[in-house]
Amino acid sequence: MQFSETHFVGVDVGGTKVAAGLVDSGGRITRQTRTPMVATDAVAGLAAVTSAIEAVYSAADLSPQLKSSISGIGVCAPGPLNPQTGVVINPPNLPCWRNFPLAAEIAKVYRLPVRVDNDGNAAALAEALWGAGRGYRSVFYATIGTGIGSGIIFDGRIYHGRTGAAAEGGHMSIDYRGPRCGCGKLGCIEALASGPAIARRASEQIAAGRPSSILQHAGGQVDGISSEIVGQAYRAGDPLAKEVLQETAMYLTVWLGNIVDLLEPDVMILGGGAASLLQPFFEEIRDLLPRWCVNSRCQDIPLLAAHYGADAGIAGGAALCLEVTATE
Repeated sequence: MQFSETHFVGVDVGGTKVAAGLVDSGGRITRQTRTPMVATDAVAGLAAVTSAIEAVYSAADLSPQLKSSISGIGVCAPGPLNPQTGVVINPPNLPCWRNFPLAAEIAKVYRLPVRVDNDGNAAALAEALWGAGRGYRSVFYATIGTGIGSGIIFDGRIYHGRTGAAAEGGHMSIDYRGPRCGCGKLGCIEALASGPAIARRASEQIAAGRPSSILQHAGGQVDGISSEIVGQAYRAGDPLAKEVLQETAMYLTVWLGNIVDLLEPDVMILGGGAASLLQPFFEEIRDLLPRWCVNSRCQDIPLLAAHYGADAGIAGGAALCLEVTATE
């Protein structure tokens, strides 16, 4: 194998783990590792991140030539954060970091350019550069899982807005009388179509007496129902599971209609665990989109499944580095 091409280290920081990987300039993750996120204080949090990076550098088959080809480190970190300065401001799930200069601290250790951004923006960039959005000028990306995050890419660049807080698409409300979201607003798409929202609606129906094999899949425990279990029941032909997922697809159709009317992107990409459950409904979303969109050509916009799955954070971190090298 030749190592003349550039490589990057992509890092995905979560509340309980740090994943890191070596990514080549074509977006291929060639090596990766995962370490616990021990964050008793700011120093310990930084040590967990550098430990994951060191694990990539210390891989047994990582030759000096390959190590020397690493030209940058990109980090997907929990927000709020400042993507221009690389300062993590006050993430709720990592209270050890308050106005912490994460990019600068990592750069001190490795003497490489370091870029920090949130996971939605970074994953959107990875999809635009290497994944399902490759070849499109404007990309709207959303990841649907425990929450709903999003990112907007114009001409290979992340759209950050005035202060870096743009593209919080998961907190667009589509029902001002809807359930309260964790952000405090009513009827956010995150409160209606995320993984926990799917599980909640199924649980409510079963608690109200609707028969369903969902309960059997959950071991007879209503509290054990998750979106993944709803998906299992749907694949086994359960009518309630299908109804819950169709309702979720309807919420997403309304939301994506707003996205099209606002942005008219060249492509829309959905990733994340809940999005994979909903992939059988993509065609249905496309068919219903004209009812919820004034754009007469809304069906010309492809709705695609994301290329990167659980490794989107690693690929996204690496993509941040490539954005810098391509535009500096």
